[in-house]
Amino acid sequence: MRTQTMNNATASCASALALAAAADLQDNLLTATNDLERLQTLLDTSHEALQGGFFGALQLLQDLHDAGRLDAEPLGEARAHLASAVKALQFQDMATQLIAHTSRRLHNCADQMARDAFADDDMAMFEEAPLRPNPVTQSEMDTGFIELF
Repeated sequence: MRTQTMNNATASCASALALAAAADLQDNLLTATNDLERLQTLLDTSHEALQGGFFGALQLLQDLHDAGRLDAEPLGEARAHLASAVKALQFQDMATQLIAHTSRRLHNCADQMARDAFADDDMAMFEEAPLRPNPVTQSEMDTGFIELF
């Protein structure tokens, strides 16, 4: 009888440790998801500022040209440089897709941890994992070319 009581106590302690570890891992996964959301906000803010600056510079150059204070050749060169920079902002779109995908995967992992730890809770709703392993297949960009999936 005493051995069985000790075995039950050991099993109960192990179960409590497993639940604590699962809860800790779940908290870490959700914290990583929150960090990704903050990163997305930073990317969006940066993207808006860069885009506004590039288009503002283009407009200023055009206004100087129209006023006769800037020749066509330097205007064309500046436009080419700024257009290249604007195209590089497509990185934000790729990063946004990857952040959203990774957030869904982390949420799914946290949900699975909760589902496994609390198997008796049939009422819980869980988000399904994304089907594709990676939504963005582009790893580099050439000017004017981007491949999004």
